[in-house]
Amino acid sequence: MPNLFHENEFVFNVLFEAVSEGVIVVDENQAIVATNVAAEQMFGYTKGELQEQHLNILIPTNHHVAHSVKGGHYETFYKQSSARQMGENKDLRGLHKNGAKFPVEVGLNPFVIGEKKYVMSILIDITNRKNSEAKIIELNALLEEKISTRTTELHKTVLDLKDEIEKRVKVESKLKKALKKEKELNELKTKFLSLVSHEFKTPLSGILNAAILIGKYTKTEMQAKRDKHLLTIKNKVYYLNGILNDFLSIERLESGKVKYKLTNFKLSKVVNEVIYNANMMLKSGQRINYPLNIDDLNIYQDEKIVELVLSNLLNNAIKYSPEKTTIDFKIKFKSNAFIFEIKDEGIGIPYEDQKHIFERYFRAENALTNEGTGIGLNIVKGHLESLGGNIKFISTRDIGTTFIVKLPLIKEK
Repeated sequence: MPNLFHENEFVFNVLFEAVSEGVIVVDENQAIVATNVAAEQMFGYTKGELQEQHLNILIPTNHHVAHSVKGGHYETFYKQSSARQMGENKDLRGLHKNGAKFPVEVGLNPFVIGEKKYVMSILIDITNRKNSEAKIIELNALLEEKISTRTTELHKTVLDLKDEIEKRVKVESKLKKALKKEKELNELKTKFLSLVSHEFKTPLSGILNAAILIGKYTKTEMQAKRDKHLLTIKNKVYYLNGILNDFLSIERLESGKVKYKLTNFKLSKVVNEVIYNANMMLKSGQRINYPLNIDDLNIYQDEKIVELVLSNLLNNAIKYSPEKTTIDFKIKFKSNAFIFEIKDEGIGIPYEDQKHIFERYFRAENALTNEGTGIGLNIVKGHLESLGGNIKFISTRDIGTTFIVKLPLIKEK
């Protein structure tokens, strides 16, 4: 596995193991450099057993030449360097460790780390789908046989045929819906991994470059330059950590594994932590107005979720606002809830995009040039609704946005 993979092993482990499909990464020599548990189980191997093996170990022998020779399938795709489905309209097979062949669907995604090119494959065992297709063919054949054998009993044949057609339509409709849903899910996972690859590539490259530059400043009087690059590394790691927390939150929300830990804590503790981290991301001339007299406010909630919500909204306000602007952070206490308001002077949300702003992976058209995954607000909304709260916003393009979060007061048990 390349050094960069070793240095960020936790990052890639979280990403690979977050999906149920098999994920295999190979380098330009078709050597396997990374796999997830789903891929190892799919092909019958134990953890780490596929490491550094040639990709041919997973491909039936009769396809080795077409796949690996100069000018073959792999080289052709590698030169094209664009994400696509592998072997469209072809019957692709994987080779299990025990020698058995099984049908697979493969999505290919090229990416670059440092100066090395890799290809990420997303694999799905479609044995059940093939069985379903065979079942449809079997049903069609059975229907045709019944029609031919019952032509002498016209009335009974018509009734039987109508019954069979209705059954077949229902079965076929269910199968088509299942296949469509499976395809949409696969496309979503492919988009997810492509998004992750892109979002991690830039900050990881920034961290690597900053680390290299620090090594060149060896003299004592160069400490200011070292501090500058150390701050870059710290900010990039903070950004990556935020993305990882977002992805973990999605997985937990979808699987229903979120277990909220409600405790009684001082609101000022969370606010101070959020403001401290946000200050590291401020652009030149930006400042945050935030409440100072909140030391006597206690709240019974999940402390980590409150921090996640406020951090996400403040970071967005900073990211989408220009230099020399002010961000107002207000806290209001009502008889049954806490109200948090975060107002910025940023680019705002176009009116036509506002109805989609809480959808996963959605990004407004005027925010596409800013780094981001489009999942933060989706996660915030999911957690707030699970805790009995809500979130809304008021926004005008090129003027700014105000997000309002309401968290209900919960009595301590």
